[in-house]
Amino acid sequence: MKVAQIQFTPWDKAYHFSLNGLDLKIGDHVIVETDLGMEMGKITGFVSIKEGENQAEEDRELKPVLRRALPSDLEKLPDFRAKKQAVEECKKVVEKYNLPMKIIDVHFSFDDSRITFAFIADGRIDFREMVKDLNRHFNRTIRLHQIGIRDEAKLAGDYGHCGRELCCRKFLKDLSSITSEMAEVQQCTHRGSDRLSGICGRLMCCLAYEESGYKDMSEKMPPLGARVNVDGKRGVVVGHHLLKQSVDVEFEAEKGEGRVRVEVDLNRNKK
Repeated sequence: MKVAQIQFTPWDKAYHFSLNGLDLKIGDHVIVETDLGMEMGKITGFVSIKEGENQAEEDRELKPVLRRALPSDLEKLPDFRAKKQAVEECKKVVEKYNLPMKIIDVHFSFDDSRITFAFIADGRIDFREMVKDLNRHFNRTIRLHQIGIRDEAKLAGDYGHCGRELCCRKFLKDLSSITSEMAEVQQCTHRGSDRLSGICGRLMCCLAYEESGYKDMSEKMPPLGARVNVDGKRGVVVGHHLLKQSVDVEFEAEKGEGRVRVEVDLNRNKK
């Protein structure tokens, strides 16, 4: 069964909805009924659910797309000025209670019953009193949604060290975890954290692009500490050069004084 992936805000995930027999395409704005009320979202993709014994259960869980959004529906959405005023008001309340949080964006539900503020913070925030003030001011249900600093970069947009538009802004949908091990296997940790970090201050997402290729190359090389024969001499592997497909091998000096390190090309005997 083909289902639609619908996103309501750029800083939240996409949710699955039944197509309900409608002929829809990526980029279409649609009206759906969520657990919180009526919403307008944008179709970001489609996925297929395999038919099987759990099919009936999945059908019950998926809510249907009600209809394609009309031009008049889009006109009902708050404009930039309304959103800016809402964010500024929320920031004033944050300052009033001296809360360690940063308001990033705001989302008005399609049925105008809820306002959701996106924020970033280092940890958990007790904003109960703040929400009460916002409820009184806007006379709507107020929700606060904590996002990560990488989500903020995705929302704001910019250009990376490569000179191109940020991957998270242009095409990345899933901001997967990026670890220091990815930099280690690609032998680029010596560049320093400044060159390996994006504008969000976290390790760059592109470190994940070639990780599997580097791992494959690494597995084909003799492990560090392995004893190998090179031109009839016995030595120990002490370093790897993955892209050059070579290793550093240490040998005992000819006169027995100290050790000699030599770079050995692993492909030298291959035709």
